[in-house]
Amino acid sequence: MNKFTLIAMIGLIVGNAAVAADVDVTENITTSQLWTADNVYHLKAVIYVEPGASLTIQPGTLIRGNTASALVVANGAQIFAMGTKNRPIIMTSEEDDLVTWRPSCEEWGNLTIMGDALISATLDGDGIGAPTGLDIAQMEGLEARFPGDTLPLYGGGDDDDDSGVISYVSLRYGGHVLSIANELNGMSLGGVGRGTDMDHVEIMNNVDDGIEIWGGTLNIKYVSIWNIGDDSFDLDQGYRGKAQFGLIVQGYCGDNSQGSGIGDNCFEMDGAEDATAQPFGTALIYNFTTVGQPYDGDQGTEWRDNMRAQFHNCVFMDIGDKMVKDGGTGGDGGGYGSAGVPALDWLFTRSYDDYPTNIASVDPKALYPNFTSGTWCQFTDCVFHNLSETDSLDTYGVMAEANNNTISDLSPIQAITRAEPEVVGGKAMALVTYLNPRAANDAASSVDMAPDDGFFTPAPYAGAFGPDENWLVGWTAASAYGMTD
Repeated sequence: MNKFTLIAMIGLIVGNAAVAADVDVTENITTSQLWTADNVYHLKAVIYVEPGASLTIQPGTLIRGNTASALVVANGAQIFAMGTKNRPIIMTSEEDDLVTWRPSCEEWGNLTIMGDALISATLDGDGIGAPTGLDIAQMEGLEARFPGDTLPLYGGGDDDDDSGVISYVSLRYGGHVLSIANELNGMSLGGVGRGTDMDHVEIMNNVDDGIEIWGGTLNIKYVSIWNIGDDSFDLDQGYRGKAQFGLIVQGYCGDNSQGSGIGDNCFEMDGAEDATAQPFGTALIYNFTTVGQPYDGDQGTEWRDNMRAQFHNCVFMDIGDKMVKDGGTGGDGGGYGSAGVPALDWLFTRSYDDYPTNIASVDPKALYPNFTSGTWCQFTDCVFHNLSETDSLDTYGVMAEANNNTISDLSPIQAITRAEPEVVGGKAMALVTYLNPRAANDAASSVDMAPDDGFFTPAPYAGAFGPDENWLVGWTAASAYGMTD
């Protein structure tokens, strides 16, 4: 029996449960549990699903938290949170009335999932890292409860690791700041393997990053990240997964500084803690629609530490700073062009199969299987609209004819409404109050499309939405708050 059949059977068994009740969750989950839609679950602390246990959450379940709470799935545990379009699973704060958007965040923690896949980091920060399966790290935003505590740790040697299923889950008003650079993201994913199934995930309002992925090989589909207080989609420590059908809407969720309530980069990508470490990051991204802040926003894509990524069939619009930025180093040493690290412009010209060797003698084709054509870094079949600068596109050859990219004067989506610009946290921000993200004009068709490889869906347009579809409707906060239809 597969995990989808098991969850469906559990849903039928408990589907007729009676009166709703409030359930306080105060202790770690050490044996497998089922949370049902007839209850509201109130997280009262940082709750771990401990190794060997699983948590199954029924469609339509509401989970609320306070500023001291989070839900953490430890390495060796699993979560099965399978909502539906009409009955999503909502994880939010006690203050959310579920119908009205508020400029707020940091009202509870987040959902953190940790797995056993390869990462490019070492717990003590020493050494260059190698794909041996021995590297582990402590999750940002979590604290060890005692010396030697292993629950906050992630990473290992199983790229096929399975942390469960996440589907139709909306995460709202979250994040928690322990200290600078030690914060909970809307969803934190460390060393999560490709055996995990993840689709239809929303992050609405978070004090730090929307989704941050440290290493691993997770593939993720249908994701909405809106009004994030730092980077919207952040990749670190050798992430080597795939992503398709994503929406990023830059904004703010609190009157604080940029990075702690005011949106920063749309995509921030760090290859490894040490830029010479392997595995380096190789993200394969199709069909994202990225809506920046045109007045005082930050980069469309920032690249650091030997990160490599391919963007195909994407839309980038209203980007307030550089579209492509070499961000130097975000780790312990070595940006592009430093000793042992190629220059970023070189990676935009070098074939994906020009593999480096690694000290563990792991076959590079097995280590980096996602890229099958093109160069290590590239944009193809993308539509750019209302960029504050285009020089970076020329610097990295993005607009070469063979790439089929377009700079368009026409909007690539069907409608957008913004509030009047206001200064928030020292930045001029114009919130998106309504969005019809369906493809329009140059985005309505494309030359090439994603491969039919078992994960990707071939879609003959640019961006996350076809001309006649809006997969946000029915299950997201954006839909419930009247920000899309």
